[in-house]
Amino acid sequence: MTFQNNLRKLVALAFIAGAASHAKAQDVKTPYPNMAPLERYLIEDRNAEIALAQSAAPESISRDAEVLVLGRHGYETALKGKNGFVCIVQRSWTAPSDDPDFWNPKLRAPI
Repeated sequence: MTFQNNLRKLVALAFIAGAASHAKAQDVKTPYPNMAPLERYLIEDRNAEIALAQSAAPESISRDAEVLVLGRHGYETALKGKNGFVCIVQRSWTAPSDDPDFWNPKLRAPI
């Protein structure tokens, strides 16, 4: 086989693989295609959200950190801080917008 034939086969194979992965990506159903109602992102127990947010840092830092909780109009200050640190519970929408879990109301992580 000549170099050109090998190159043609390689290009054809790359094209087929790319087309197959694109088709597969289009077939995948996004489990959370839209934003859920706001209530699903809120944590009902404000103290539970404060505790989860504070778990992001050692107690020596979090005890004097400002703590924000998610309310109906965005993040609100739940505890005033004294040391310049802020603790919050992030939601899934901090992921890249093409992430399948971008609107997942179950994902919460202290930061």
